[in-house]
Amino acid sequence: MRKTFAIGDIHGGLRALTQLIERIKPAKNDCLIFLGDYVDGWSESAQVIDFLIDLSGKYDCVFVKGNHDIWCESWLESEDLDSVWTKHGGVGTIKSYEDYTVERKHDHVLFFKNMKDYYIDEENRLFIHAGFSSMHGPEKEHYSTNYSWDRTLWEMALTMDKRIQKDSLSYPKRLLLFNEIYIGHTPTLNYNIDVPMQGCNVWNIDTGAGFYGKLSSIEIKTKNIYQSDVVKDLYPNEKGRN
Repeated sequence: MRKTFAIGDIHGGLRALTQLIERIKPAKNDCLIFLGDYVDGWSESAQVIDFLIDLSGKYDCVFVKGNHDIWCESWLESEDLDSVWTKHGGVGTIKSYEDYTVERKHDHVLFFKNMKDYYIDEENRLFIHAGFSSMHGPEKEHYSTNYSWDRTLWEMALTMDKRIQKDSLSYPKRLLLFNEIYIGHTPTLNYNIDVPMQGCNVWNIDTGAGFYGKLSSIEIKTKNIYQSDVVKDLYPNEKGRN
């Protein structure tokens, strides 16, 4: 039976990514949906992109774009430095590209450009890096930056009164649009939790791999969780995004 795995924010942790894939043991017909933020944090951001490009030739992969990926793509195209980006992992990402040729960088630019802002599967499940604000859905979003930056969707889902039923006028219209929603962007470590979290029908798969957490994946039908080791233990001489 075909399985679908949603995979959280990687942030340059190639060792964690390879370990996670080994633990998932995907079959050739399985689907791997990556929720963005592949770069910025640990020292192997460029190498993570190499690995993902290679992985896409072996499995059915969907790559959603995160805010850190937008920064990296912009730098690869223009070499202009965003001061916010450099404070949030960009310096390490630039260093990881030191030995890359113009041609290899161009291949990465194309990879970034082919990423999706969001993905909706055949069972009406949404996969997006951060969120959206339009009650009509992401396709009607007025501010495309919300795809990679919005946190209101997750905050709303997390704080919803469980007594409010879906047929209530008070139930958020955004949450009624999809059977399930899978996101990254906001580390569950913010809530002192190191596994994927659920709020209503929203699942947050970012378990803080860029900081002191693990890289996580969830199989969306069974809700089985797979995790790497704590990523900082895989890079003992680095600080990550801390």
